[in-house]
Amino acid sequence: MEPREQMIRLGRQVRFERGERLLREDEYGSHVFLLLTGWYKVLARTKDDREALLAVRAGGDLVGELACFDAQPRVATVVAAVTGSAKVISRQQFLEFLASYEESARAVMCAVAGKLRWATRRRQDFGSCPVGTRVARVLLELARAYGQPCAAGISIGVSLTQPELAELVGASEPSLHRVLRSLREQGIVETGYRRVLVKDLPELSRLTATDGDAVHRVVPASTSHRVAARTIAPTQPTARLV
Repeated sequence: MEPREQMIRLGRQVRFERGERLLREDEYGSHVFLLLTGWYKVLARTKDDREALLAVRAGGDLVGELACFDAQPRVATVVAAVTGSAKVISRQQFLEFLASYEESARAVMCAVAGKLRWATRRRQDFGSCPVGTRVARVLLELARAYGQPCAAGISIGVSLTQPELAELVGASEPSLHRVLRSLREQGIVETGYRRVLVKDLPELSRLTATDGDAVHRVVPASTSHRVAARTIAPTQPTARLV
């Protein structure tokens, strides 16, 4: 049996309704979720006691693996954005599986590295890059990780409100609106209610900011935080939330 098929057989399948929490920040727990369908938001508590959006996850992603590895409290909360399903896998099962299947262990290590790179880039961007660059980079990474090709371009298959996108980017909503308007006028993206369509991916990948306000070219982002090349899990979102 292939490692991918073996992992999907682990644990038990569970269903989550929209708004239901899979993991809670600061709680102890060592089980892992292998997401099968749906979209999920990763949240963390801020100093002013609100929950900020850190990332999104979907079918084919793992969540909860850090606490599984080090037995420390959860570092974030994970909430179902829509109805979805996942496999809940115990710590013992998960670690025994990784010890038995080197290919899948490497895939999980790559996924963890991708998440750390994402977090590092966000911190670097917040401190040194103008809003235009940050928006373009986040849209590019979302398109590469979760994009769904269509006749008009690439539909970013994640349902995000503009306030949530602003949180991911680390920008105010008015600043985000100005950048999106510029990208629309250039024919690079199209936006709607909880919908972003990338019409010109090559141009988006070239965008970078040469000054504090202008949106020109971006440094391409190449790392996906997904389990490497989907070697151990399928991606079957229940809905296109765009």
